[in-house]
Amino acid sequence: MQKGGDDIRHNPFSIMKKIILTAAIAALALPALAGGLLTNTNQNAAFLRNMAQDAQLTLTSIYANPAGNVFLSEGWHLSLNSQTAFQQRNIDTTFPLFAMNVNNRELTHYFEGEAKAPIIPSVSVSYNKERWSVLAHFALTGGGGKCEFAEGLGSFESLVGGMFAQNMSKVQGLLAQGISAQVAQSYIQAGVPAEKATAMGTQIGSTTAITGYSMDSYLRGRSYYFGLTVGGAYKFLDNFSGFFGLRGIYASCNYNGYVQDVKAHYNVPANAQLQFPGVQGEQSLNTDLALNCNQTGFGITPIIGLDWKINEQWNLAMKYEAPTKVNLKNDTEMNETAAALAQDPTSPLAQFRDGEKVREDIPAILTAGVMYTPIEQVRINAGWHYYFDKQATKYGDKQDLLKKGSLEFNAGIDWRFHRLFTVSASWQNTNYRMTDEYMNDISFNLPSNSFGCGFRIHPSKYFNVDLGYMHTFYRDREVTTPTAAGNKVDLYSRTNDCFGIGFNIYL
Repeated sequence: MQKGGDDIRHNPFSIMKKIILTAAIAALALPALAGGLLTNTNQNAAFLRNMAQDAQLTLTSIYANPAGNVFLSEGWHLSLNSQTAFQQRNIDTTFPLFAMNVNNRELTHYFEGEAKAPIIPSVSVSYNKERWSVLAHFALTGGGGKCEFAEGLGSFESLVGGMFAQNMSKVQGLLAQGISAQVAQSYIQAGVPAEKATAMGTQIGSTTAITGYSMDSYLRGRSYYFGLTVGGAYKFLDNFSGFFGLRGIYASCNYNGYVQDVKAHYNVPANAQLQFPGVQGEQSLNTDLALNCNQTGFGITPIIGLDWKINEQWNLAMKYEAPTKVNLKNDTEMNETAAALAQDPTSPLAQFRDGEKVREDIPAILTAGVMYTPIEQVRINAGWHYYFDKQATKYGDKQDLLKKGSLEFNAGIDWRFHRLFTVSASWQNTNYRMTDEYMNDISFNLPSNSFGCGFRIHPSKYFNVDLGYMHTFYRDREVTTPTAAGNKVDLYSRTNDCFGIGFNIYL
């Protein structure tokens, strides 16, 4: 007998086609490097060395404290920045049915996702005149790179394993029929009478044993949310200013994944009496699904800010970004099986139909900060951020699975210990308040503490350079999901490192 064989016409795995990729591609999105669920707050290299930007009065705090920009000197100000980020999103998935995988019989499988963003650019520019400041800022306000799971995810394999176990007796029966027919045909060709050959084939086919399954899966995501902010700040009083601006958001995302080559592996033991040598083989189950979805969308974010420069020692500031409605439009290619399933409006694949619009709002954000300058060479900063995640509409109302919005605290210090150098250090705590139901291995976030440090080099009063580094320590989280086959346990972990350089010019 040859490896493979005829296709199984009555495929007992048909239900698996409806679920194997749906949750996966639906939720995959690159998380923010720092900030909320869909918001990057690391907009430049200065942030990496001091994450407490919310009340600073510098060119590089245009994003965090736009109202404070009016207190800079008159004239043009320009900041050019680039960051490089490396992330890993790792999941250890334990599931009883993984023991049926012929390529890895361990109950715990490790799935590694690598996300790289070699260049994360940002540009800030402002012009100050008397009581006015007109400014613009361009950056990646969300996403910023690609994430790849070269071997798919535990959710993919657990679905395959579950469907395989549920239908194993049916698969075994269909394989036995096919093997019986092939063996009988070979005996007939060898001169055995048809009736006897059929009986011999049936006897041998009945010994067919399923040894397990194998599969090939893959998932890759790319997410870029480009943001251009324009606005103006005005001094209502000599020490009090306000800001109003608009940010245009252009989203460009791609989600590419497949589950293919799902096979049943079998063994037919040798039978000396019937002169059958025994054979091992595999049978394709025809459950392949493939999808490549490009999404684009646009949104507008109104922004207001206030800054109160109490005196030379104290400065207070706040900012509010309104919620941003975003509809992502699909440009999708699917294989024939996936396309057929997507026509069913009740199927989760329906959200990937070509031309479909998917709601993915960016939450409102409220921030506040304080800066204290005890002496001219030292600045101490602290900030607070709240993200209104539960009020931001997501596809399938996923926001309802959140406990509360995300919450952040930060603190940092700048010390200009020499006329040429400023050294900085900072800390930020981010708390995503999610339920276990919200967590999945495709799109997950973890509470974290980030630490940043770096230098600002001052070659002249018209030019300086920022060098920054940030490392994030995430708190692992274990989520247990009961299934008919036993508990599925996912242990989530992440790592993140980010480097940046910025050039600031004052004209």
